[in-house]
Amino acid sequence: MQVGIDSFAATDDRSADPLHQSVRLRELVEQIEFADQVGVDAFGIGEHHRKQFLDSAPTVILGAVSARTKNIRLSSAVTVLSADDPVRVFQNFATLDLLSQGRAEIIVGRGSFIEAFPLFGHKLEDYDSLFAEKLDLLLKIRDNETVHWSGQHRAALTGQGIYPRPIQSPLPIWLGVGGTPQSFVRAGMLGLPLMVAIIGGEPRRFRPLVDLYRQAGEEAGFAPEQLKVGIHALGYVASTTEQAADDFFPGYAKAFTEVGKERGWPPVTRAQFDALRGPHGALMVGNPDEVAEKIHRFSESLGGITRISFQMSVAGLPHEMLMNSIELIGSKVTPAVR
Repeated sequence: MQVGIDSFAATDDRSADPLHQSVRLRELVEQIEFADQVGVDAFGIGEHHRKQFLDSAPTVILGAVSARTKNIRLSSAVTVLSADDPVRVFQNFATLDLLSQGRAEIIVGRGSFIEAFPLFGHKLEDYDSLFAEKLDLLLKIRDNETVHWSGQHRAALTGQGIYPRPIQSPLPIWLGVGGTPQSFVRAGMLGLPLMVAIIGGEPRRFRPLVDLYRQAGEEAGFAPEQLKVGIHALGYVASTTEQAADDFFPGYAKAFTEVGKERGWPPVTRAQFDALRGPHGALMVGNPDEVAEKIHRFSESLGGITRISFQMSVAGLPHEMLMNSIELIGSKVTPAVR
C-alpha cells in the first residue's frame, strides 16, 4: 500500500496579503520536497477557486517541485475536469511527467465546490454531461497522439496532434469520487483507478460502493489488479494522540463550520470530532501507531486499498507542525503500513 499526502494550500486570516501567500506557497514546496526525502509515496495538490485556498493552478505548484524531488509521485487532488479543457489538462500533466521523469498522475473529478462553473463560463445544470464528455475526451487524448472527436460542450477535434506526450504510457488517470453509485460504476466500466474521498462517517459504509466498482470493472473485462482503490481522508499525526487532536481540532472545526454555513450544516463540536477519531471513524488523527492501525482497518473494511492519502491542510496548521507530521508519516506510519 502507498501512503500519500494531499494539500489544498489553505491560507489563514492573513490570506489577502500577497507576500504572505508567497510564503505559504514556498512552505508548501518545502513540505513536498521533505515528504520525498522521508519516504512518502505521493503528494497531491487540489484545485479550488476560493479565497482561502492557493491551489487554483496545481500543476504550477507541482512543476515547481518536480526538479527538486526524486521518487515521490506528483498528482492533482482533484483536477476539476468539468470546468477545464481536457487538451490543456493533458498537456499540463504530460509536461509535468517529462519534468519529473515519469512521476505525474491525474486524479479527475467534479469537485466539491461550484465556483469553477460560472468562473469558466459553464452552466451548473450541465454538471453531469460536462464531466462525462470531458472524461471521454481526456482518455481519448491519452491513448491517441492525433484525435478525432466531437461532443456537445467543446469544439470538435479533427485529427489534431496533442503534444507533448508523457514518459508514462499510459499516463495514470484516477477517478476521484464522493458517494454516488454512478461514479463508482463509471470508474469500474472504464477500468480507472478509484480515489474515494471519505471525510466523515465510517469508511466501512463505502464497502457496497467499492464492491460495485469492482463488479463493474470485472464485468467490463478488467483484471482485479487493474481496479485499484485509494482513499483520501482527513488526517494528522503527532507524537501523542492528545497533541494530534488538540493541534488539529481548532482549524478543522473552523473550516467545516464555515462550509457548513453555506450548506446548512450545524457547527462542528469537539464531541463529534472525537467520535470521528475513534476506531471506526473517518479521521486519521493520532499518534503514528494508532494511525497505522486505523489505516489497516480502513483497508480491511473496504476489501483492500492501494493508497491512503492524508489531507492535513484543511486545518490551517503552521508550517512547523505540518513538517513534523510529514516526518512522522514518512518515518513511522509508512513503514508500519507496508
